[in-house]
Amino acid sequence: MSGPLYVPVLPTKPHASGALGRLWPDVRAALRPLWNLPPLPGVSEEALATVVGKYVGPVSAASRHGGWLDAPFGEEAQTAALAEALSVYCEWGRLLPVTGPERTGAQQAAAVGTARRCLRGLGVRVRVPGEWDGGLGEGVRGLLVRIGPEIPVDLLLDMGAVLDDRPDAGKEALRALDALVPLAVWRSAALLGGGFPRVTADMLERGPAEGSRADWRMWHEVRATGRAYAPLLGYGDYGVQHPSALAQVPAPSGKGGPPWGVLRYTTDSSYLFVRMLTRGPDRIAVNRAAARRITELPDFRGGEAGPGEEWLSDCAHGPLSDSGGVGGPREWLRAGNLQHMTYVVRSLSGG
Repeated sequence: MSGPLYVPVLPTKPHASGALGRLWPDVRAALRPLWNLPPLPGVSEEALATVVGKYVGPVSAASRHGGWLDAPFGEEAQTAALAEALSVYCEWGRLLPVTGPERTGAQQAAAVGTARRCLRGLGVRVRVPGEWDGGLGEGVRGLLVRIGPEIPVDLLLDMGAVLDDRPDAGKEALRALDALVPLAVWRSAALLGGGFPRVTADMLERGPAEGSRADWRMWHEVRATGRAYAPLLGYGDYGVQHPSALAQVPAPSGKGGPPWGVLRYTTDSSYLFVRMLTRGPDRIAVNRAAARRITELPDFRGGEAGPGEEWLSDCAHGPLSDSGGVGGPREWLRAGNLQHMTYVVRSLSGG
């Protein structure tokens, strides 16, 4: 069993594909994203191919080293059209289809059919948002029978949100892995979890706030158990957003958002975040000061550490007359993911 060093769980949105495309080549080569199509409520079967292309085309182009492509929020009525639209990027690109034990029979059959045509494998995403349920193991066993031994399978154990209020996540992940690993000759296995908290305006009123990297601790806890599979277990997280962000319905273009946003920074043990302004006369000064708060932290690794740190340094020290230098919510997310993904790969590779 072997696989990528790092599996970031990302939305098929411009800030994420933009971040992947701007990573340094050695960092990009070490990761394989699990891309997630957002909910597309009410989109007709006839329009799905066009809408899917809008979201998946850019991420497919950015995923030069491969990854997985999932549509976890697809409506039952969209199953056939979604499978057909996604199969284009699996059969002719480098992305692999995904299914799971809780999916409908139609979705499972469609994903398996795509995997048979692309001949490169299938991701089995097993969600454990709370305690491990032994029934999930039986569901995976039945799914593997349906897949057959000729298709290479990758285990994506998704623990969902892993915050400080879930101290037993490591134990539940271990129970799940003990049950799932013996079920197949997995080509790879990765433990996924999201540790970035939901950020509210109240959290940022007094300046920079902090959340612990409980997802990082969970993975290390499992790795330290001495299980035979532990050294081969890949690491995955949801980047610098709470896992619930994947389920956000795309907002209509032209609609204004909140007057504030978030600038993010990942350290060895924590996620740091500070408020940014999206509008107002003081926007440039406030946002440059916010970036400086991060660059002046003892944990800041300098503008040469990666493209995320470089952007933060430029934002912190730019002129107050240059409104373009402070960006907006999409660029703040992109910079946060750039810094985060670079730091995770460096940490995993010992760099």
